[in-house]
Amino acid sequence: MNFFAQQEHARRQTRTLILLFVLAVIAIVVAVNLVAALLWIWAQGGTLSGPNYYPNGFFLANTLITVGLIGGGTMVETFNLRDGGEAVAQMAGGRMVSPASQDLQERRLLNVVEEMALASGIACPKVYVLDKEDSINAFAAGYNPNEAVVAVTRGTLNRLTRDELQGVVGHEFSHILNGDMRLNVRLIGVLFGIQMIASFGQHLLQFARHFSAPRSRNDKGPSIQAVMFALGVALFVIGYIGIFFGRLIKSAVSRQREFLADASAIQFTRNPDGIGNALRKIGGLSRKKESASRIHHPNAEHLSHLFLSAIKPSLLSGMFATHPPIKERLRRIFGKNIELLDAPELAAEIASVEALPDIPYAASAFAGAASSPATIVPSPAFFHGMAEPARLTPELENALHDPQAARAVVYALLLERDVERDAQMALLQGDAPQQAAFVKYLAESIDQLPRSARLPLLDLTMPALRQLPAAERAILLTAVDKLIAADNKITLAEFVLQTVLTRRLDVHAGRAIPVKFANVAELKSECATLLSLVAHVVSAAPRTQQEAPAQAFMRGAACFPELGLSADDLLPVSAIGFANAKTALDRANQLAPLAKPALIKALLATANATDKLPIAAADILRAICAALDAPIPPAVAATYTDFLRKA
Repeated sequence: MNFFAQQEHARRQTRTLILLFVLAVIAIVVAVNLVAALLWIWAQGGTLSGPNYYPNGFFLANTLITVGLIGGGTMVETFNLRDGGEAVAQMAGGRMVSPASQDLQERRLLNVVEEMALASGIACPKVYVLDKEDSINAFAAGYNPNEAVVAVTRGTLNRLTRDELQGVVGHEFSHILNGDMRLNVRLIGVLFGIQMIASFGQHLLQFARHFSAPRSRNDKGPSIQAVMFALGVALFVIGYIGIFFGRLIKSAVSRQREFLADASAIQFTRNPDGIGNALRKIGGLSRKKESASRIHHPNAEHLSHLFLSAIKPSLLSGMFATHPPIKERLRRIFGKNIELLDAPELAAEIASVEALPDIPYAASAFAGAASSPATIVPSPAFFHGMAEPARLTPELENALHDPQAARAVVYALLLERDVERDAQMALLQGDAPQQAAFVKYLAESIDQLPRSARLPLLDLTMPALRQLPAAERAILLTAVDKLIAADNKITLAEFVLQTVLTRRLDVHAGRAIPVKFANVAELKSECATLLSLVAHVVSAAPRTQQEAPAQAFMRGAACFPELGLSADDLLPVSAIGFANAKTALDRANQLAPLAKPALIKALLATANATDKLPIAAADILRAICAALDAPIPPAVAATYTDFLRKA
């Protein structure tokens, strides 16, 4: 449950960010008024003549203009970043990697990202490459896990081994899961705003160079051009107040979270050498005065706090550094002082990467059959001890990566295995006749896989589905609703798929959810609904020891003594319904970050997560976590990992 604690910590850092932003604005306003006052005296001949020397509203006008520039810049930049991670990646010069890419380096990157997504239980994010950057660096960006992107430089692909790449991607997944991304994207807008004064001063200097006005012989004081030039220089210098506060804010937000992300990368990959050796290469290249982690894009300074490592050598160190020293990061990773790679080691390492041996081609971490001649499995360092993976047909494998074919995968996941399939196929023949036969073929392929493969398959379609325009995503969700309603009932599997799809593809997906409830005590009926839902699912699922729904319900209710729930609060199956469950999830998602762990803990207790979870129980908990914008707990993830290891 550290995810929620980190999310709350991000909220507290947001308050610190606001405080520092206000201080920066005050300092800039004072400096602008002081400069404006001195320039006015200079323009009037250098003498003061009484208390009303300055025009009425002089200082008020300066203040309003300054605040307007800063606030306007912040709002404009925040609006430009409304698309979240994709907007940030494009701002950095990134190119989206097609899920169907056949480039070996990109194929390896996609495979690693998919492995991390399956391990952490979130939708597979879109992947970007910064083609013009030959350094080793990466970042994750977005407003929440449902619309996150992961971006890496071309140098990362060229210079890192697969295990090192996996460590870097695991580091970035930590930022996705720990609530860093929203704060980091907001920080871009704030920093842009407080640096607007410097930008305005620069434009004023350029304008003054080309400005000329006739001057009367009787005019006193400097020319208008001279005043404009002096004002431009002053504003440009004042803008460094914004840069000072910007670096202070970045250092306050970034450094400790980099240590946390390094530790999380080890947790995800179970391999400290991955992220550790990647940092050793960066440090070794820096010592050779090569590009190392430097980013040359013009927007790099605005995005410096997002990256894995410092984007350029900085004259400001210590409390103003955006990243911790690499040697300190290595000491924490390995528990001892580690030397950076020297020149011969670097040359040998990079040469071995360029050969790209044994690059996995398979699209998913549990896929073994691909359209390549050889069957290749994921890195042993990630799935240590994993047996022969289950095989996907080449058609299903390829469909995961194509936007239109991925729609067919979604439809196939919804097809029933009994007589209701005929009614669903009839709907498809009417709405999407060109896809109907392909959907039926994919459904037959999916039927051959264990049930534990269904939600991971859905997760892997997300990058492709997110390429669909908003209108086509709306058509997809409408078609999903029709397929579910074809038999006038909704099964658990349908509820899970619809919940996950809606949260990730709906027009509102990715937007911030306001906090309306401080604790679960304000949501007694919603808690009873969700506990009842899980209790009935667990009781109906096959397991070694069957129990009554009331017994499972009370086990979860015991986590909420303040609610006073009793067995009488257990809702019958007929009273839960899809609409009630959806309403309960929507309201529960408005809980404060530190209140959500209590709810998830109670749901895990209801499911008796200390025992092996049935797939049905794991699926419903996974859907609930998706609806709450939370990663799945380890007990739930283990259900799917068990399939990955034993299939």
